[in-house]
Amino acid sequence: MTADAALTGLADGWYALSLLHDRIEAHIERALQSGHDLSVREYSLLLVLSRQHDGPGGHLRMNQVADAVVLSQSATTRLVSRLEDRGLLQRYLCPDDRRGIYTDVTPAGLDLLEQARPTHDDALASALGQAAADPELAPLVAAVEALKTRGARTRDYRPV
Repeated sequence: MTADAALTGLADGWYALSLLHDRIEAHIERALQSGHDLSVREYSLLLVLSRQHDGPGGHLRMNQVADAVVLSQSATTRLVSRLEDRGLLQRYLCPDDRRGIYTDVTPAGLDLLEQARPTHDDALASALGQAAADPELAPLVAAVEALKTRGARTRDYRPV
């Protein structure tokens, strides 16, 4: 196999992965928007922040949140502000470092997250099922489904 053929194969694999991601995200986006007036990014942010806990290392700083939801810091700040305006998040100063700001999910945000979770999960399962019927995407779907067995590790969205 030549270097060009290997790169073409790599590019084809990346294209298939990107296609799978885009299809799944669009499917979930439609379901969350219509059922709960939430975007995928908003849902992801609520989910990440809902997994924080009290104690050492339990709360994420804004740069860690940005990494966890795969957005720039400025986009994350805007997203936090939108959800704060809706009463779903609240910000407060870090008790140990007054320069740091933490963000927590409010009870209303937790309620919305719990209502939206089945919609998200059903839309994800549906999108994966549709993609599995595409021979080009089926191996990637199988790889995603294999991650279920790694449960605890894949649920921790904190950056390494």
